[in-house]
Amino acid sequence: MKKLTVVDMHTGGEPLRIVTGGYPPIPSGTILEKRAYVRDNLDHLRKILIFEPRGHYDMYGALLVEPDLPGADLAVLFMHNEGYSTMCGHAIIALGRYAVDQGLVAAREPVTTVNVECPCGMVVASVEVKDGRAGAVSFESVPAFLVAQDRSANLQGFGEIVFDIAYGGAFYALADCRQFGLEFGRNRIRDFVDAATALTEKLKAEFPLSHPDHDDLAFLYGTILTDGGDGSGGRATKNVCVFAEAEVDRSPTGSGVTARLAAMHAKGEIAIGETRIFESIVGSQFTGAVVRTTKAGPLDAIVARVGGRAFYSGKAEFSVEDDDVLGRGFLLR
Repeated sequence: MKKLTVVDMHTGGEPLRIVTGGYPPIPSGTILEKRAYVRDNLDHLRKILIFEPRGHYDMYGALLVEPDLPGADLAVLFMHNEGYSTMCGHAIIALGRYAVDQGLVAAREPVTTVNVECPCGMVVASVEVKDGRAGAVSFESVPAFLVAQDRSANLQGFGEIVFDIAYGGAFYALADCRQFGLEFGRNRIRDFVDAATALTEKLKAEFPLSHPDHDDLAFLYGTILTDGGDGSGGRATKNVCVFAEAEVDRSPTGSGVTARLAAMHAKGEIAIGETRIFESIVGSQFTGAVVRTTKAGPLDAIVARVGGRAFYSGKAEFSVEDDDVLGRGFLLR
């Protein structure tokens, strides 16, 4: 196989492995068709990049592909331990900076706009640029909306749990962690993973989803457990997102913050233009605000703006020897 080259970044502690070389050409088509092609034909490369011994259970990656939408500066496929997601906010923040630094878009001070085509649609990143250097990034994502409010489910070992389901480029269940007897800073992350996974699996089995744009977007990506706060008054609300195959996001989760903002706005908990602060399990923070209301098909929706910082952590060149079975990728947890 050809050697795979990558640039590694992180946003709020959440890794992003950006593929810079080694993939074969991806056939033309829509972004969802490219996603399907990579999933069905090139998944062995995802496992090499994301799994051990080069990655780990919670690694995350991005593959840049040829844009299909008019006006897109770049297009991206997201990858993780289970497969390929439809949206990833922490990746957009990193890719916004990367696009400016690598000259994929012309740098303009004080703000450079980067239009990123994602499987969920076009996402517009705004990259702060000073003295030629890219800094903080914010983005406006696709229309986000609440689809289930204050529903309840009976979970074995936990009892009756009240939850919302909202879409922020991907669908998430949202629940107060205190219902599970959990508290940030006191309980193990394993306890949060078990609780979130139990809710995700229950809802996947019993709560069918639909999306007005495409059936490929209609799946529950994961569960976000919150501290019950709303990020107002300058005090951050803490949350943890457990997604894909029980993968844990180290950042506050950009698409998750978008979903939380959609739920908060639908419930009258945040006004247009208000900024809230969202904090991850490692203490990193994103800002989030509702920019305007809109529609997603027949559904009432919002456009959110989420902001944060991304940093470089290294470069690598990966290869696999012909007789190295483990080198093709494995996972332990």
